[in-house]
Amino acid sequence: MITVWEPHAPQAATDGPTELRAGGLVFSIYNGEATHTIIEDGVIQIEATGNGPVRIDWRFPCTAATAYWSPEGSSSRWLPPAWMKPHTSTLARNAAIGSLIGTEDKNICSFAALETEALVSAGVIEELGEFRVWIQAENQLTVRIDISDKNYARSLASFAAWWGEGRTFHVPSAARKPAYSTWYSMHQDVSPEKVELQATMAKEIGCEVIIVDDGWMTTDRTRGYGHCGEWNPVSLPDTAAHVARVHDIGLQYMLWYAIPFVGWDSPVWDKFKDYGLRNLEHMQAIVVDPRYPMVREYLAERLSRAVSEWGMDGLKIDFVDWFAAPDAPIAGPEADCIEVSQGVALLLSEVHARLTAANPEAMIEHRQPYVSHGLWPFTSMIRATDCPLSPHENRQRIADLRMTQGPLAIHADMLMWHPQETPEQVAVHLINVLFSVPQISVALETQSPEQIATLKFWLSIFSTYEDLLQLSIIEPARPELGYPMISAAYGDAAVVARYAPLPIEVPESGWSTFLVANADADTRVILSNGPRTELRAVVNDSQGREITSEMVSFEKNMLMVEVPLGGLLTLSIDGAEGA
Repeated sequence: MITVWEPHAPQAATDGPTELRAGGLVFSIYNGEATHTIIEDGVIQIEATGNGPVRIDWRFPCTAATAYWSPEGSSSRWLPPAWMKPHTSTLARNAAIGSLIGTEDKNICSFAALETEALVSAGVIEELGEFRVWIQAENQLTVRIDISDKNYARSLASFAAWWGEGRTFHVPSAARKPAYSTWYSMHQDVSPEKVELQATMAKEIGCEVIIVDDGWMTTDRTRGYGHCGEWNPVSLPDTAAHVARVHDIGLQYMLWYAIPFVGWDSPVWDKFKDYGLRNLEHMQAIVVDPRYPMVREYLAERLSRAVSEWGMDGLKIDFVDWFAAPDAPIAGPEADCIEVSQGVALLLSEVHARLTAANPEAMIEHRQPYVSHGLWPFTSMIRATDCPLSPHENRQRIADLRMTQGPLAIHADMLMWHPQETPEQVAVHLINVLFSVPQISVALETQSPEQIATLKFWLSIFSTYEDLLQLSIIEPARPELGYPMISAAYGDAAVVARYAPLPIEVPESGWSTFLVANADADTRVILSNGPRTELRAVVNDSQGREITSEMVSFEKNMLMVEVPLGGLLTLSIDGAEGA
């Protein structure tokens, strides 16, 4: 018998295992009893219950595998060894979901747990050439496993749909509109005058929301979080009047909060210094403990007044993942819950209730890596985590979110570039976030006329094709190569975003408008298959200027169209003009 090295196998789950056979797989159940249900061909659901840590464990031959997908937001899709430390999924960080992917982007084995608190291990058993997965949770564990050969992205999307079954979520329409963020363009140097200038120009290019980030609650401009905690608008005096002026410009207004932090220099430091989960010396702040009602009440009151008193339209709630302390102290006698996740849920639920009581259309932004479906009731949008000037990383993080975050609006990390950037490369930034809500974060008064034209054109595409780009099930190709092409279809429209010189297969039917956004320097876009009828092909450059408009056909099953870097090709069956 071959001995398998398992340095991180949980020692708590030692009873058993019992064996369960389903769908051609053999499952080992530790510390519990399990039943299974066949959901559909190739999809199995296992429900295990026990007293303490319950673990479901299975393995299978690792053949034709090209990538392993998990929600941590890493651009590397390598196949990890099974002996690596398992990742922890909590309400405040990560999610218990993964996918082993094969050639042609076909699913080999994808899985997801219903529980938000779990340990997940997935990787290659070096001694056997097998792939092993185990998931562990306390007392109860429900896992779905998909071993069908559907596209892996559709498998992941089906798990997101499962997580949302029987639940209703409201996403305000403004959460899906292009936004302007002050973070990269101003950092902490915010003022009413600066915000209103950018708001005016942002409205002109097609934004409908402005998000004011850090700096509004302090006059300090040295970064860090030592001044967080009191949340008074010292850099936005006469706040309600300022917000009203932004509304008059035509933009909705959101405000940033680092919800878990109380800084060493905050006026409320003495009040909360003994209610910390951990001390962050490098950030000059503590993470407060949401298990205490007085902490939750204070934070809910501080955050909600932005909407109830100042008339804002939502909040950017940052750093929720910092509540996921690895070794939380034992809660004191004033706490009303034992687990930190319980306190997080109570806090975010109360904030959401107060905001929506003041404004039913209030927006709430969360951010990777707090991507648990347990947080869906408390938010309306999730942003890709910070990746300044990294369009390829932004693209990958957005795709990861789009595949697993169900009903929520997915936002790009804020877009920035050097003032000397070419309009073509500005368009590349925008095309890389095409399947999300873009957040622009450059000083708009410094942009050239060509850069402004590029922004106006592409933001108009985001708005015109909002349903196609945001409500569709996307299919990101070749995850092991960083998603060099992403496609989607919705209603009678389809789209492909091209990030490498790859040929594009055009469906023969099912669409009347087909878009190709080119973010690669190779201008020769090769299309195959397609309908056997004449099509109108319109090409626009990065600034929206029409380059060509001609009738084309797939008579020889192949078509080549010149599309410049940052440009857009629109194929129309009905002969209508393009963008």
